Amino acid sequence: MSKQLRLAVEQRKKYLINYLISAGIYKKNERHLFELTLTDLEIEYKKWFRNPKE
Repeated sequence: MSKQLRLAVEQRKKYLINYLISAGIYKKNERHLFELTLTDLEIEYKKWFRNPKE
């Protein structure tokens, strides 16, 4: 993976983690957010974004 792509992935992960933490989500199935893949974080973000009250 190129350095630029790796940096972009890490920046997106950081954004999603910060967004989910601000929404009160800290873990998924006993795993901390920083342990999740970008795909897993995107899925959690989309779930919360569609149903923010759950």
